Amino acid sequence: MLRWLIVVFLALVLINGLTPWLQRLGLGKLPGDFRFRLFGREWDVPLASTVVLSLLLSLLAKWL
Repeated sequence: MLRWLIVVFLALVLINGLTPWLQRLGLGKLPGDFRFRLFGREWDVPLASTVVLSLLLSLLAKWL
């Protein structure tokens, strides 16, 4: 259980660090990606971008 929490935490940190670079590629602006302001803070929920990245990574893993 602790390993999964560490993996999820590291994945979130990595995605958060790569967000500006991924937005320049157009990810985070797809239909199905939600952005809203709550309590004075901007929140992103990139559902469609997550599906696209998951498909690309699974294709890459199958190819390798």
